[in-house]
Amino acid sequence: MKKNESAPVTLGTESIGKLLKQYAIPAIIAMTASSLYNITDSIFIGHGVGPLALSGLAITFPLMNLAAAFGSLVGVGASTLLSIRMGQKDYETANHILGNVFSLNLIMGVLISLITIPFLEPILLFFGASPATLHYSYDFMFVILLGNVFTHMYFGLNALLRSAGNPQRAMVATIYTVLINIVLNPLFIFGFGWGIRGAAIATIISQAIVLGWLVHTFNDKNYFIHWKRGIYKLKRQIVSDSFAIGMAPFLMNAAGCLIVIIVNQQLLKHGGDLAVGAYGIVVRVAFLFIMIVMGLNQGMQPIAGYNYGAKLYDRVTEVLKKSIFYATLIMTAGTVLVELFPHAVASIFTTEENLVNIAVTGLRWVFAIYPLIGFQMVCSAFFQSIGKPKKSIILAMSRQVLILIPILLILPNYLGVTGVWESMFISDAFSVVLAGVLLWTEFRTHKN
Repeated sequence: MKKNESAPVTLGTESIGKLLKQYAIPAIIAMTASSLYNITDSIFIGHGVGPLALSGLAITFPLMNLAAAFGSLVGVGASTLLSIRMGQKDYETANHILGNVFSLNLIMGVLISLITIPFLEPILLFFGASPATLHYSYDFMFVILLGNVFTHMYFGLNALLRSAGNPQRAMVATIYTVLINIVLNPLFIFGFGWGIRGAAIATIISQAIVLGWLVHTFNDKNYFIHWKRGIYKLKRQIVSDSFAIGMAPFLMNAAGCLIVIIVNQQLLKHGGDLAVGAYGIVVRVAFLFIMIVMGLNQGMQPIAGYNYGAKLYDRVTEVLKKSIFYATLIMTAGTVLVELFPHAVASIFTTEENLVNIAVTGLRWVFAIYPLIGFQMVCSAFFQSIGKPKKSIILAMSRQVLILIPILLILPNYLGVTGVWESMFISDAFSVVLAGVLLWTEFRTHKN
């Protein structure tokens, strides 16, 4: 990296449209590539191992969400804090944020593995694994947890790289990870015959390789944040501020963990192992479009955070409006595709007709509300980016805990598997309304 203090400064001077293009497009490409990897991973597992392996993979989602929750607590919180500090021209604190992210991810990555591995089998059984799917979920998750520290480090440093004015490099890092994954997956699953364990090994190896590149990237002494002595000792203010901002995505992922557990249990109860596998397909397809909007949000956040820190509120409003517009277009495109061709989409993952039919119903219900979900996602990311996590937390908890959990516990008892899909639709609709109310109150406060 070349010396580039002008990169953060342009966040407050360059046109918003150009900045959003500069920051969001690389992030969208990176997130799309990452999502496509998850899809191809499921395709390899579905066709190379079998439909029950897809169900076993779906059982691991809660634990993956929990690990992601701790990762976002550090990564999202610290990267947002970095953007705000750059807006305030506080480059000394920005450099300490880098060192603190390294230390926190090292501690959390190791602790999560040490705590969960000894109890992995009962955890997976509680998450909804059956005798037919347990060994698939165990084989996959055991490997992932062994390499958990690489995953935390990789995501944390890549988030900082993006917020530090290098979205293109962050995009390249993600694409490298995906490409290595895609090459290793068929080799390990088919060539070496490692099955679902091979998919997990491919994931960890690809992240470890790219992590080495990220560490090297921050070695440039001419860049305004880089590795140096004295930045690794945890500073209370940085940790507390990062955790405060990162608490919203942490709770979202933690709540997501609880939701997936309940969904898997309800699907297993009312539809069996194939219904759980269908949920895995729905999640993979939904995440393709969710990740694209998340990429847009990642491009929006440093722009909004910097300008909010610099008190350039008109620019904050402009980037928010543009982001909402593009997010709505993205999610509407996803809805059109899935609603018109649900059978073709589900058939990509498996040739098991019963599994495909269950997934088709889930896809249609889940995507029916998606044209409005882009707005909700941008609002949540916006509140994080301006250092107001409480509204993000309210938005996430109301949707995933206060609304979805009660419906999930009641509706499937009357409607079976369809009741699970309808519960998601209802909670998403509520979250859109709530996002609109919270955003309106935020802008009303600024006007006053």
